[in-house]
This record gives sequence, C-alpha cells and structure tokens, in this order.
Amino acid sequence: MVSVRSSSGKRKTRFTRLYLIGGLVFLLLVIAGPAIYRFGVSFVRSGFSFSAAEQYHNLKNFGVEIPPGYKVHGIDVSHHQGKINWAEVAAMDVKGIKISFAFIKATEGITRQDRHFARNWKKTRAAGILRGAYHFYHPSRDAAKQAQNFINTVKLEKGDLPPVLDIEVSNRRSKKEIVEGALEWCRIVEEHYGMKPIIYTSPGYYDKYLADDFEDFTLWIAHYEQDKPRMHHRRWQFWQHTDKATINGISGGVDLNVWNGSEAKLRRLLKE
Repeated sequence: MVSVRSSSGKRKTRFTRLYLIGGLVFLLLVIAGPAIYRFGVSFVRSGFSFSAAEQYHNLKNFGVEIPPGYKVHGIDVSHHQGKINWAEVAAMDVKGIKISFAFIKATEGITRQDRHFARNWKKTRAAGILRGAYHFYHPSRDAAKQAQNFINTVKLEKGDLPPVLDIEVSNRRSKKEIVEGALEWCRIVEEHYGMKPIIYTSPGYYDKYLADDFEDFTLWIAHYEQDKPRMHHRRWQFWQHTDKATINGISGGVDLNVWNGSEAKLRRLLKE
C-alpha cells in the first residue's frame, strides 16, 4: 500500500527545515561575525587610504602620449607639485621609460625662493635622479640681483646639471632690454659656477627676442601637443612636450621632458 502525506504534514516538514537552516545561519553569524566585521572595516579603510593618499602611485602609464624615438626622459617641478615622494618617482618604470633627470625651481626675480626647493634638491639626489635648478627671470627686474638670488640659493655639486634661465615673459620691456639683461644674468651665473646656463623658453619667444644672441646656448624648448618642437632653424636639446603627465609620487599634472640624445651625451653636461 502507498502512504499519502497530507498537505498539512508537508507544510510542517518545510517549516522544520527552514527553522534548521535559519538556526545554522544564525550560529555561523555568531561564530564568524566578528571576523567578517573586521575584514569589512579593514577593506573600507584601505580603500579610503588608497583613494586619498595613494591615488597617484603605482600607475600603469604616464597619462599622456610619449614622443617616440627618445630614450632619456625627465620632469621639472616647483612648489606647485607639493611634497614629492622622490623614491616613487625614481622607481617608476613604464615599458622601460624612467625619469632620469629633474629640473627644480629655485628662485624667481630678485627676492623669491621656491619654498620646496631645498627639500626637492636634497631628495632628488638621494633618489639617484640627475638634478638641475632653474630661475624664473623677470626682464623688469635688475639682472645682477636676480643672478645673485640664484647663486645664494643654489649650491651646485659634482654631477649636477647646468643652471637654467627660464625666460618667457617680457614685462613690457624692449628686445634690447630683454637680451641685455638675460645675457648679464648668464654671464654672472657662468662665472660663478663655471657652467654655461641652459635657456628655457617657447618657440615664439625665442624667435621674437633671443634668436640673434643665444645660438650657442643649450636650448630647452616648451611646445605642447606637437610631434616635435617648432624649431626648424636651430637644434634644441631639451623639449618640454606636456604639462599634464601623471608621475608616481606626485599629485597632479607634471611637466614631462625629453633629452634629444643619449644618456651618455646628457652626462657630458654635468658639473665635474
């Protein structure tokens, strides 16, 4: 004879199973709940820590297109980049592309010094990155006093890159005044360090003010979003090709540069 279970009996069996499952789940939560809670808190905290403090670390690329054909790359920075983790900068390696050199803002005008220069200057060398210092030049201010401001701030050592004159504003001065002042700054700085300064500028500024008098200076040109700088009439040595690069250890956009030659050739510029 076949036994037939009533509908009420089936409901009782299902309820019994649900009670048993519910009890097991409750027991597991009691036992494992604290561990799950600690894991959740740790995960959330680590997530917030990453987004707040490490969002620019361990990147997969520079965030911009890298001009092909150049083997030596570098950056230039000032206090605008905040506190830089130079060890992170030095460790960055994207398909063999590394940061080999850095130019650091030292001074501006006759009285101003970059507030992060001393730290950047020290940390760059400790990280094994070739370092150089630059002065933002104002044609409206006394050139000799500007040179002295730079000399008082920057102590070059063996293995450092030459001083840089960043000249990109006219301050409503004539070409004659701009050229005479810039040449005086360069003369004083070269006499002090025994190194001919590098000139940093844009193609337009160079053509308008500097082309006739600075042909024998190492040229660092700033020209963005181009296949190469618009400098067909003379050779350039450094090219600042973007101001929007993303670099490990630095928060925000950074100027990225290439050196037009081999690393061995770059090292010939260094202070002996």
